[in-house]
Amino acid sequence: MKKTLLLVETLFVLGAVGCGAPEDAPLDDLPPSMTTSGEDLTTSGCTQLTPSSVKASGDDGDGSIAANSLDDKLDTRWSSLGKGQWIDYDLGSTKAVGAISVAWHQGNTRANTFTVSASPDGMTYTQVYSGKSTGTTTAAETYKFTSLNTRRVRIYVQGNTVNDWASIAEARPCAGTVTTPTPGGIVWRGDFESGDRNQWDGTQMVSSDRLQVIPSPVREGGYALKATVRQGDDPINSSGNRNEIFKQTNEAAGSEYWYRWSTRFPSDFPSAKTWQLFTQWHHTGCCGSPPVEFYVYGEEMRLNIGGSPGVIVWKTPLVRNAWHDFVFHVKWSPNASVGFVELYYDGNLVLPKRYIATQYSGQLNYLKIGLYRNDTVAPVGVVYHDGWVMGRTKEDVLDANYRLN
Repeated sequence: MKKTLLLVETLFVLGAVGCGAPEDAPLDDLPPSMTTSGEDLTTSGCTQLTPSSVKASGDDGDGSIAANSLDDKLDTRWSSLGKGQWIDYDLGSTKAVGAISVAWHQGNTRANTFTVSASPDGMTYTQVYSGKSTGTTTAAETYKFTSLNTRRVRIYVQGNTVNDWASIAEARPCAGTVTTPTPGGIVWRGDFESGDRNQWDGTQMVSSDRLQVIPSPVREGGYALKATVRQGDDPINSSGNRNEIFKQTNEAAGSEYWYRWSTRFPSDFPSAKTWQLFTQWHHTGCCGSPPVEFYVYGEEMRLNIGGSPGVIVWKTPLVRNAWHDFVFHVKWSPNASVGFVELYYDGNLVLPKRYIATQYSGQLNYLKIGLYRNDTVAPVGVVYHDGWVMGRTKEDVLDANYRLN
């Protein structure tokens, strides 16, 4: 009877960590703390897909080759020195992929910074995940992303907290489900009508009381999200204070979508001459302002495109104790002559179609809502969100069953 390996399914973690100095060769050659030679790799939250082949950017020249990452042994590995080294798994044909499980060599002593990209043809790759390993286990960890149809999955390693080695004992792409849009073109709902946060992919919050699904106040249906931020809330050790929920929408360059949602600010929402974001499409890179952001500045709501400083393409006075209804039309592209934004606010067209770059070159965007603000803001801030839906046409997001009154 085969032993069961301990596996940890990680939460999605954004951002990057610094890499240590190059390691001495003996350190990378140390045996892992747990070996299971001859055992099948066990994965949690992953229906394994079997690659037909694997290749890598290089190896250590001492037998730590790419094929070792598919041999079901945690005491062998693929290793290659230098930031940006990669290993690439070919599934043999196009399949739905929604995660990848990785058992890192010496994964209990160091955290690896890495990205995952996918390609339908082995020539054009799109980044679908960015994060780091936990640094607490040699067993496989499963990293989830929005499912897509692809043939190749590539892991790029940017070193670890000890050195610049890329070292993977085992890895398996995981099957995903690519949802065919329902008649009418609804792509995704995040309206909290599930009564919890499960329609979304993850959170960045200091505690569960900061992102609560509540029955009142609501804009529609039976539930809404209450996001609370107190000064000092910094769940990802980054700039500003935040508690946000995110969806890995990962819209491809050239894609076009409509989004609808409602936001409410209570009577005591802080007035501050600085940024307080309530909706953003963040880029997959680690740093800098997002390419698309809705925020409050003083007594205004604003839409900024292009990061910092970017371009403020719309603004309106902030009204408290009222639901604000947004219908947002976007074509995603890093090309300013292709990408555009169009905005309806409270049922009125307030921003006619404006051509502008809506992505950073070579990066995807993902959706984050809640409250993210300058850490100089001292009063407690609360924002309510409701009714999120993503569709292919305006009629989709204004479906009769969900129409705002």
